Amino acid sequence: MLFIRSFMILFLCCMTIRINLCFSSNPSSLRTLSVDGHFSFDDVHHAAKDFGNRFQLLPLAVLYPKSVSDIATTIRHIWQMGPNSELTVAARGHSHSLQGQAQAHQGVVINMESLQGPKMHVYTGNNPYVDASGGELWIDILRECLEYGLAPKSWTDYLHLTVGGTLSNAGVSGQAFRHGPQISNVHQMEVVTGKGEVLNCSEKQNSDLFHSVLGGLGQFGIITRARISLEPAPDMVKWIRVLYSDFTTFATDQERLIGAENTFDYIEGFVIINRTGLLNNWRSSFNPQDPVQASQFHSDGRTLYCLELAKYFNRDRADALNEEVGNLLSQLRYITSTLFQTEVPFIEFLDRVHVSEVKLRSKGLWEVPHPWLNLLIPKSKINDFADEVFGNILTDTSNGPVLIYPVNKSKWDNRTSAVIPEENIFYLVAFLTSAVPSSTGTDGLEHILTQNKRILEFCEIARLGMKQYLPHYTTHEEWKAHFGPQWEVFSQRKSTYDPLAILAPGQRIFQKAISFS
Repeated sequence: MLFIRSFMILFLCCMTIRINLCFSSNPSSLRTLSVDGHFSFDDVHHAAKDFGNRFQLLPLAVLYPKSVSDIATTIRHIWQMGPNSELTVAARGHSHSLQGQAQAHQGVVINMESLQGPKMHVYTGNNPYVDASGGELWIDILRECLEYGLAPKSWTDYLHLTVGGTLSNAGVSGQAFRHGPQISNVHQMEVVTGKGEVLNCSEKQNSDLFHSVLGGLGQFGIITRARISLEPAPDMVKWIRVLYSDFTTFATDQERLIGAENTFDYIEGFVIINRTGLLNNWRSSFNPQDPVQASQFHSDGRTLYCLELAKYFNRDRADALNEEVGNLLSQLRYITSTLFQTEVPFIEFLDRVHVSEVKLRSKGLWEVPHPWLNLLIPKSKINDFADEVFGNILTDTSNGPVLIYPVNKSKWDNRTSAVIPEENIFYLVAFLTSAVPSSTGTDGLEHILTQNKRILEFCEIARLGMKQYLPHYTTHEEWKAHFGPQWEVFSQRKSTYDPLAILAPGQRIFQKAISFS
């Protein structure tokens, strides 16, 4: 009898827990909310996918907000439900996350692209700026600003991303050495916190929230509007590519360029492994400086390093621009026969990756797994990194570009949540690999993941002082190690702005505490 009684008590306890869990995930309370937009409880499968194409976490509902009030009402409702509810909230922009960061298992995904509000506004005064929705795509911001002869200063390589998405990470591209990442070019924001509060923040108003949210991985609030710094936009871009066979020479030239007062407007590099026909691929859009010399160049299977440069100009300054570019190039030590250049409109240069997207989509090669790995490596360790990774680990042709270029720490604000190495110059190294579905070869998902793991293990064993960009960890201890000395501040900010850990559960940094009582 004692055994039966104990069993019944245990059974009833388990049933109570199950009932509480079911109740906390019940969408009925969301159905009662008064919003300008609408919830979808049936068509939610698309919100369980992202660009990484590896994680699929099904939400309970998708909110299509028409107003900021819709977002605030939803979060406030979940906040008021307290720890008895399992519900979490993830803001989803253009779904370019890699590891399910914008997903919310059995929670609410907010489709930020449906957010309506004040029309995008461009201010053209002495310190120009644009006010834009957090769900606005950067490509649309560019098009609007160009109507006024203006453009944002800092970019990502791919413009079909939302403002809120990139500002929650950092937003890095070849202009970051000069202007810093995108988070260094924001004047103010409107944010909905994890309590459902709608707050304006800037350097002077709610400054702690302002710096928390920038690079904050969505942990402290949802960016619903941002004021972004602008500068005069050029008409054209002189776009240049040159090759190096020696990594140290390649890296030294990059560092010289990012430290010079008179230099290019965009500087990036990438690694080319075992691609013999590369120059022939460039001929369709780039002109060789010396066609005869270029035709005689052979890579002979070597690992090569490409320096990609851009100088902005207006058409009336074309002659002066050519002389300036010639002087800059004369200071570099690239393989002279590999100088390729072209001139394109400014918007065509900035939106260059979209051309590749269209081609890949037409071949069914866009919606495949993307096991990308993005690292920030201190300058003092970049040669050690290159020797091991490009010499021993990454020896086959990469199924996607491998970017590598330096940026200046002085252009980053250490008050934000973004985590970077401690040295004054560090390199972004991005392995932007695509996996071929069902392949078991070197272009298959498992091989690429194993390769990524080897790279990370080397960085740890060699104590390179590496930090991940777009970080992904699975344990609390790994996250604490990632933030290092910044962890206490990051954790305290979480307690202040999202104490129930409602926001961005897909980052897997904090877990919502559930009460079963």
